Amino acid sequence: METPPTHAEYFGHVRTIIGMVLALSLARLVNGLTRFVQHPGTIRVYPVHLGWVVFLLITIVHFWWYEFHLMLVPVWTFPLYGFLIFYTMVFAALTALLFPDQMTDYAGFEDYFKKRKRWFFGLLAFAAVLDVGDTLIKGGDYLQSLGTEYLIRQAAFVILSIAAMFITSGRVQLMLVLAAIAYQVSWIVRLYDIL
Repeated sequence: METPPTHAEYFGHVRTIIGMVLALSLARLVNGLTRFVQHPGTIRVYPVHLGWVVFLLITIVHFWWYEFHLMLVPVWTFPLYGFLIFYTMVFAALTALLFPDQMTDYAGFEDYFKKRKRWFFGLLAFAAVLDVGDTLIKGGDYLQSLGTEYLIRQAAFVILSIAAMFITSGRVQLMLVLAAIAYQVSWIVRLYDIL
């Protein structure tokens, strides 16, 4: 008689699938960044766009580390697995929005980002909401261990992402992305230096 899979085997399976999707997301960002090196005379860097690329690189690496806490989940169900895969695919969609397959309809990354920023920031706000669900999956004790700053942080990311959909000033957009990067690095260093 076959023994059913253990919790560790389920966790390992889920972590592997999540890792595959996140690895594809990171690969897309790295491939996109190499375009600037491959075609330095034809592709101009737009600092706001580049800032969000850096933000997503940091965020995806952090998310991968953060998901180790899924080992706290006592029972695995298909809806839970489906939610996690869906959440992970949001990162893949965000990276695809930053580096589309082709840019022939746009004058460059500045033009592209300005025309597609509502999609990007809308999806970024949605990811912040999904993150709360992901945190709740890990249990109430885990949520409590993050402190009240976590919920304030998530609400701020949603509100600022929605606001960024309508901000036209390049200077304000740049300040926003630099603040997001600085805060994200601070959050990771303060909370996740050690599992």
